[in-house]
Order: sequence, then structure tokens, then C-alpha cells
Amino acid sequence: MMAREYRLGTLRKSVNALVKPLLARGVPAAGKGGVLLTTKGRKSGADRTTPVNVVEAGGDRWLVAPYGAVAWVHNLRAEPVARLRRGGKRETWEVEEADAATAAPVLRAYVRQIPVTAPYFDAKGSGPVEAFEAEADRHPVFRLARSRA
Repeated sequence: MMAREYRLGTLRKSVNALVKPLLARGVPAAGKGGVLLTTKGRKSGADRTTPVNVVEAGGDRWLVAPYGAVAWVHNLRAEPVARLRRGGKRETWEVEEADAATAAPVLRAYVRQIPVTAPYFDAKGSGPVEAFEAEADRHPVFRLARSRA
């Protein structure tokens, strides 16, 4: 069975519209790692905000794009600064995109912690890390590298 392909349809837009105000108020609506990520639009320069999950693995914090190279991924590649918010807590981070070998254990941890994303991966959460390395190019991973307080 092949991984499902992500499409930003009406249902996902509706869920995001419901989750955003909850996260803005501090309610952990998208899982315990749920935050609002704001990036600078690579073309427009305007702020773009979307709910994401931060996962902790290997002593670091990571942003994972389980649905592939979506808009926020392109924005971070153009300007590697992530502004995270949940409730009154705000953080600004410089990010570094991980290579496949570094991303693989993070992807496995992500699928285990956020199983709703599992259908978008060929590798299974119980599978070997090498299986995640093989598909790391389809699921970009960014390490929260340096806080910009």
C-alpha cells in the first residue's frame, strides 16, 4: 500500500480554522506539541500562519512536514525563521533543514507521537529508521536551532 497524497481540501481548511483560535488561546488542540507557526511568505512577504506540531527527539525540537513540501516549508527554505505561538507563549527560532540521515529518527518519532499522519508515510512507526530515511525527501524536517529571543 502506498502513502496517501495530501490535498488541502475543505475538511482540512475547516479543521485548521477551528484549531487556530484554540491554539491562539493556549488550548492544546492539535496535540500536546500543537503550536501556531508563522512564516514570512516567500513571494508576498506577508505573514502566513498555520497549525503545526513540534516534536522532541534526540534532545532537540523539530518541525516536521508530514504532508510534504507545503507552503510553510517553502517559506522556511526562503527565510529560515519560525515564529511559534500557543496562548501567550511566543518564541522565534532560526531553523536548519535536516538531511535524510538526521531526519529519519525524527520522522519515526513524529509518526509514533502523531499517528493521524501515519497514512502519509510508507514507513510504519514500528519499522526501522532506515525505512524513514528512504522517504525523508518527501517529508521535510527542520531543527529549531537558535532562539531569537
